[in-house]
Amino acid sequence: MNKPIQLPGRELTPREICKELDRYIIGQDRAKKQVAIALRNRWRRQQVSDELREEIFPSNIIMIGPTGVGKTEIARRLANLANAPFLKVEASKFTEVGYVGRDVESMIRDLTNIAVNMVKSEHEEQVQQRARKQANERILDILIPPGPKEDGEESGDERRERTRARFRERLEAGDFEDREIEIKVKDDSTPVMQIFGSSGMEEMGVNLQDMLGNLMPSKQKTRKTTVAEARKILTEEEAGKLIDMDKVISEAINRVQNTGIIFIDEIDKIAGNSGKMSGQADVSREGVQRDILPIVEGSTVMTKYGMVKTDHILFVSAGAFHATKPSDLIPELQGRFPIRVELNNLSTEDFVEILTHPENALIKQYKALLDTEGVELEFTDEAIRAVAETATHVNETTENIGARRLHTIMSRLLEDLQFELPDGEVGETTITGEYVRDTLRDIVEDTDLTRYIL
Repeated sequence: MNKPIQLPGRELTPREICKELDRYIIGQDRAKKQVAIALRNRWRRQQVSDELREEIFPSNIIMIGPTGVGKTEIARRLANLANAPFLKVEASKFTEVGYVGRDVESMIRDLTNIAVNMVKSEHEEQVQQRARKQANERILDILIPPGPKEDGEESGDERRERTRARFRERLEAGDFEDREIEIKVKDDSTPVMQIFGSSGMEEMGVNLQDMLGNLMPSKQKTRKTTVAEARKILTEEEAGKLIDMDKVISEAINRVQNTGIIFIDEIDKIAGNSGKMSGQADVSREGVQRDILPIVEGSTVMTKYGMVKTDHILFVSAGAFHATKPSDLIPELQGRFPIRVELNNLSTEDFVEILTHPENALIKQYKALLDTEGVELEFTDEAIRAVAETATHVNETTENIGARRLHTIMSRLLEDLQFELPDGEVGETTITGEYVRDTLRDIVEDTDLTRYIL
């Protein structure tokens, strides 16, 4: 039985989680509320008794809404808040059969790889100072190679140690950063054997060095580099020696099993619609659903790090469901996604908020980019609203791609400015509503051109 894990960071309440999500995502309050509850329930589960903890399963979520309304962003930001292993997959990747399809179990293997790298980085951070110190000692060995012993009042060892101490001070002061040296590093070209899963399609790499242990001594190669670059390489190598990989793998598997989040996008693409489709395509889709079902229900998957149980991984799925509906999924899979939340289409007011309020708002990004050229870019309120109204209009008259439309419009709006800017001397530029309408008028009025450009 798994021990309760200590989730990193201060535990956030559902209200605090929603507040954090509001920093990057506009609207979609109900979806934020549901994922906040799901995340908080993971913490609550860790507080109950051992016997009951194993019986409490996550409430998986289906988010329904058109593209560009925030489905993926909600799941990604949620994983960042929890510092949890997070993986995004497209359900349509599993629809192909034969040599080009992917085994559904690969999502668990990929998530485990992510968790191992995450935990390894955390452990390396803890030993960073020791690793850097040892890396500096290895650089000193190169700068001051050991010489022959000399007889006399003062031994050669004592003299070398004094010289080494002086060089150590200069090395730490940065005096040798640009000096070129030769270092020996581990040769990563060890053969990797591919093991094919039962589907005949999924690869799982196994390093022969890991399998045969000391029977195959690790190779080294010589590399010429600067002291500064050598320190980075050697620090990483020394950090790897200082951490306990068995402990890292154990912690990573525990984290996957208890806090892992898998976001399955485009789940509507594998939902059959008996009213409109029939034949092989529908059969294939149903087969993929039945393959995904045991992973979501709870099973044990073999990875190169060991067995991983999927019972308590949180699955968040999403789809536009234009041609299908959630009830077109097989009943067993529907039952494993008990929470359904519909995301709203974005309005002009939402676009105004998206352009200005989030910490990664598009206007803030463009201001920062042009600031590197010494240009202060400003948008009037009228200009921001004109961009939002244009995005709404184009979404209504062509394909609705949600907030992603803002990227294409902003790129087209500032195209000439970004191209000509390095050749001119412009200290401040203000984008007005009139400039927006004039620049985009031809594209907005010509439907065919709109489809082509925006």
